[in-house]
This record gives sequence, structure tokens and C-alpha cells, in this order.
Amino acid sequence: MSQSTASQASLHSGRHWPLGATTYASGVNFAVFSAHATRVELCLFDKDGQRELQRLELVNKSDDVWHGFLADAKPGLIYGYRVHGPYDPTTGHRFNANKLLLDPYARSWQGKYTWHDANFGHIRGHVDKDLSFDTRDSSPYVLKSRVVETPRKPTKHWSGHKSEIPQPREPMSDLTIYEGHVKGLTASLSGVSAANRGTYRGLSSKAFISHLQNLGVNTLELLPIHGFVDDEFLVEKELVNYWGYQSLGFFLAESRYASSDNATLELKEAIAKLHKADIKVLLDVVYNHTGEGNEMGPTLCYRGLDNMSYYRLARNPRFYVNDSGTGNTLAAEHPRVMQMIIDSLRLWVNELAVDGFRFDLASILGRESYGFDRRAGFFDAIAQDPDLAETYLIAEPWDIGPGGYQLGQYPGRWGEWNDQFRDTVRRFWNTDADLLHEFSDRLLGSSSLFEWQKRPPAASVNFITAHDGFTLRDCVSYAYKHNEANGEDNRDGHGTNHSNNHGVEGESDDPQITELRLQQQRNLLCSLFLSQGTPMLLAGDERNRTQKGNNNAYCQDNELTWINWHSQAQANELQAFTKRLIEFRKNQRVLRRPWYLHGKHLSASTGLPDVSWLNIGATQMSEADWHSPGGGFVALQLMGDALPESVTVEPSDSLLLLFNAGQNTVEFPLQSEHLAQGKWCVEIDSTVSTGVSEDNISAKSVTATGFVAIKERSVIVLSLQI
Repeated sequence: MSQSTASQASLHSGRHWPLGATTYASGVNFAVFSAHATRVELCLFDKDGQRELQRLELVNKSDDVWHGFLADAKPGLIYGYRVHGPYDPTTGHRFNANKLLLDPYARSWQGKYTWHDANFGHIRGHVDKDLSFDTRDSSPYVLKSRVVETPRKPTKHWSGHKSEIPQPREPMSDLTIYEGHVKGLTASLSGVSAANRGTYRGLSSKAFISHLQNLGVNTLELLPIHGFVDDEFLVEKELVNYWGYQSLGFFLAESRYASSDNATLELKEAIAKLHKADIKVLLDVVYNHTGEGNEMGPTLCYRGLDNMSYYRLARNPRFYVNDSGTGNTLAAEHPRVMQMIIDSLRLWVNELAVDGFRFDLASILGRESYGFDRRAGFFDAIAQDPDLAETYLIAEPWDIGPGGYQLGQYPGRWGEWNDQFRDTVRRFWNTDADLLHEFSDRLLGSSSLFEWQKRPPAASVNFITAHDGFTLRDCVSYAYKHNEANGEDNRDGHGTNHSNNHGVEGESDDPQITELRLQQQRNLLCSLFLSQGTPMLLAGDERNRTQKGNNNAYCQDNELTWINWHSQAQANELQAFTKRLIEFRKNQRVLRRPWYLHGKHLSASTGLPDVSWLNIGATQMSEADWHSPGGGFVALQLMGDALPESVTVEPSDSLLLLFNAGQNTVEFPLQSEHLAQGKWCVEIDSTVSTGVSEDNISAKSVTATGFVAIKERSVIVLSLQI
């Protein structure tokens, strides 16, 4: 149907499935869920979304889904919903048909969102607050939904295997995750055309893909790309919601990162090119809340469709459960809300070939009425879904609600962001705390957290830094957060960062401080890539990126958060060191074991256990050694041929990892009954900017005999040459 004939349109009954706007040769079927509405109107607009042409009532309701078929309608049709029902916040209902609502299943939006008092269901500033009722039409100021062609056949899911023979997915332990923001990754990358910088097309540029390949990264994790709006208080301060954690549209890609008028297609093409380069793509998804805020927020979609069904309400249903900290919490336990989330996940996997997801505040998704449950319906729904069977699932295993911290409690297939790894490793290098015992557990995959469920070490997604918090450079350059640019008088952001400025707060021209900071960054990177588990690197950390002490840069869309790609000696050296670590990890299976190392398996060549913890004298650690003051020293020996009888993998090199967080050089003897005998060759030395002594960083360094000196605050890695 053309826009000019929309005023003559009428609805047929249609059907209640699938939800959203589904295109057919003869028209478009519309279906939207609302259990408590009394009347639903489909509103049609002109091609610019400026003028409302007609309101068509969806008179058919099946299983709480309102539906109708619009004959002759075509892709490109602009529409929205007006939903009638009781406006009684004290009972949880906030229907207001004066507010035009987005289709939750919309695959494209039209226009731009403008903050205006008419967007709110209540009268702002009224003495009765949210109990008041606003009669103004919000349609001039809000986004509209746009009909797009419905794919008839799902895209074949990319497996990364060129063989026609079905292969299992690559284990999580083999992933090297690179977490970044679509815009920040390429906004200043000179190898990308000006029109494509900071866009989805920038991700598929030769310059960016070459960087990932050169670095050795095989998995790109993108911060939220679902459709979202900027918070009103940020707009008033001329800032933006840069991170994008205010989702409204779970079935479309955010248009601000597109260089064309089809953001979802552009992202799909970028993912295809990344796959061609053997790089997987994960999406950071926010299904725990929406951008509608608390009871004083605007009515844009879910609140006006069916507030009681979509959101978790407090005992007094006028107010919202706020386990997310953003004002509202989606009711993931509701069958229709769960369906929406699962349908969204299927779309990204089947139509865009996304490889997996990182779930923001995932404890919310695992909450039933009685609290968090690893056997919650949401987890069961994903576990049995064939479309999601090969996807990687990573939880941010906490929320701010009661009992929200659930690290180590997720189902067996899931990985989890391990913040205890982050905090322990930071404290080990940045303080003199008694942490050797905890540090050792983190190095071997945090068995104390995950092994009880028989989950592999890969379940621990290890990271030193992430988008939320200090960058790697700032972690060793600032003792305090500096978030003044956010306009909240430095009140926002975490106050505890386990960081160290090493004598000067912020930038320093003292060469000794500068070198110490670089060495500490190399130590932190060593701890990340030499640990069992799944490593995640924050984009730009390999290039010495700083946010000038801002540890909550969620609203900064500028050079503060973009990667600085300009050639700098320190950045280039740190990048080379990071590359060396990633390459070394890839080539050493002993660093990626699918089982926990407890000394139970013996080396076929030496008879030594698979893992040995040794002190300064190369003897087994005593209780006193584990509590050495001043940071401490520990040696970790990993025997590459100490394998369980049931394992048939090829043995790898045996490694000796020496960690010295103390203030003095340690002379470590290489002759001991507890050490494998042979030539120990230095592979990595964190006191050397490239990691090894030679100019060729892929070559072995000088063979160490007798003793090896581990300087203060440093890491040395040796391999055994028998």
C-alpha cells in the first residue's frame, strides 16, 4: 500500500503470530502483546513520520495478542500503537492512548527522539506527580516504527569451519575477546574513510580487521548496539549515553553507528567480513531494563503497552523494582517478556550470524519470584533452543538487587565475568597486600568459584579492565577517579579501583615513573594471558589508552573514549608486547587446559605433577611462603605432558612462570628436585618492552642456566627444552 492510500486502509483479522510487523506478498500482519489493554489502535503515518494518516483498531485478540492484517501494505510503512486501558498507577496500570508507542518487535525506526513533556503519561511538575494524567499527543516527538521486509529463510549460522563435516564450536578457552565500542574502535582510525569512521562499516574496514589479526584477537565483543535513546539529564548537559545501556528496541541495530540508512544490514555485512577474517562477534545485550526509567519516566513503549506485564513492580505497584539501578527492571520471568528476549536472540543469531552474547546484569534474568535460580525459566529456555545451541553465553553475574551477586552460580554452559580475577590481580601488582594464595587460584581458572559445578576453567572470563572502570594505563597512573567531565561533581563511578599512581597522580614526565607504569601494565597483561580461563582485553589497552582518570566514561563520546591510533613509541611497544603474549598463549595448550590443575596428573617425561607452586628457593611453597609480606614471589611450573589418561591431546611445552610483585630482585635457582631438568629458555620478560631480548620477538631468548634473576615488579616466563 502506498502512503497516499493509507487513509482508505482497513484491517482484516490477521493472526497473532509472529509478533511484530510481518510482511507478505499481499500485505503486512501486525501483532502486539498486551494482557490488560481494553483497546489497541494501529496508527499509520506519512513517509516522514510527521503526519498521522489513520488509526485502525485491532479488534482481534488471541492469547493476549492483538492482531490485524493490512492488505497491500509494503515495507517502509511508518506506524505506531495507541493503547487504551486504565490509567491507575496505584494498581500498576499506566495506559495512556495519547502517547504513541513503539512496536517492541520493530526492526527499524523512523525519525529522531526529542525530549518533550508530552512524552510522559503524567503531567510533569503536577502536584500529584505520576498520578496525574497528561492528554497531549506525543507523536510529534517520539520515534516511530518502520515496516521492513521479513526474511523468509534464516541466514546459515557461521561456524568458522571451512570443512563441510560438522565441527563443534571452538572452546571458549581458545577465544581472545576484545571488548570495544562500535564508534570508539574506529572513530580516529586514519585507515578508514572519513564517512565510515565510527560506524559498522568501520568495523569491517581493512585497517581495523588487520589490527585485530595482527594482534591475534579472534573475538570482538561490541558494547550495546540495540536501539536506544539518550537520557534526558545527559541531553540537558550536552552529553550522550555513549555506552548505550538504555535499550528500547531489541530487534534493530542503533542507527547512529550507521553510515547508510539501513543500520541492521550494515552491521550484518560487517559481521560477515569479520567472519571471513576468522573473527567471531559477540554482542553485549541489555535485557534487564529499558530506557523508560522509573515511575517518573516517559511512556515510549513497554510502559504504555502493558506496564504490569513487562516490568517488575514493587509491593506498592505504583513503583518499580529497581534491581538494575536504572529505575526499572524487565520481568524476564513473564512468558511473553521471556519470549521477546529469546526471539531477539534468535534474530541476531539467525539473521546476522552473531556468535554469542554477553548479558548485562544477568542475575536479573535468572530471578524468579523468590530470587535468583540457576534453573530459572530463562536459563532453561536458552538451554533447549536449537537456534542458540552453538552460541557463546557470558553473564555479568550480578545486579544491585538482594542476593544479586552470583559469581560462579550460573549454568554449566555459561561463562561469567570474573571481577574477583580483576580485583585480585590489580591488588597483587598495585598494593603490598597478602594475596599470593588468592592470586594462585585466579591464575589457575578460579576453581574455588567454578569447579564445584564441574564447569571448566573457561567459565571464568578473566579481565583486568573493561569499559566500566579505569583503562589499563589509568590503573597504574591514578589513585583516584577523575570524573568531573561527566557533570556530576565526581560523585559517579566506583570509588574503589585497586589502582596505584606510583608517586604522581595522572600524567608524569618523570622517565622512571613512566617506565615503571609501562612495566606494571606489562605485568598485568602477563597475569591475564598466562592464566587458565577465557581472557578479555579492553580495546585500546594494548595501545596505552588513557581516559585521564575517568572511570565512568559512559557519557563521553569524544577522544577521551576513542582509541588513539596515532603512532606513539610507547603505544607501539605495548601493542607488540600484547601481541607476543596472545601469540604465546595460542601456541601453549598448557595455558588453556579444559580441566583444573591440582597436581593430580604426573608428567610422562619427568614424573612431576601437572602443577607445582615453588618459593624463592625453588622448593614447594610453605604456609609461611603463601603469606609473604610486601607483595611476594611465587613460581608456577606447568608440565605440558602431564595429562589425564582419558585425554588424547598433544602435549605442549612445559612452562615456568615467575611472578615477583616485591620490591627486590629474586635469584631463582633452576636446579631443584622440584623442577624439571633441561634447558630453561626465557620466552617473555616483562622488564623488556617487547617481551624478549632479541629484536625478533618471535625468537627464543637466551637460555637461562643456574639462576635466573627476576627483577622487582616483573614477570618472567621460561619454557623447557629437554
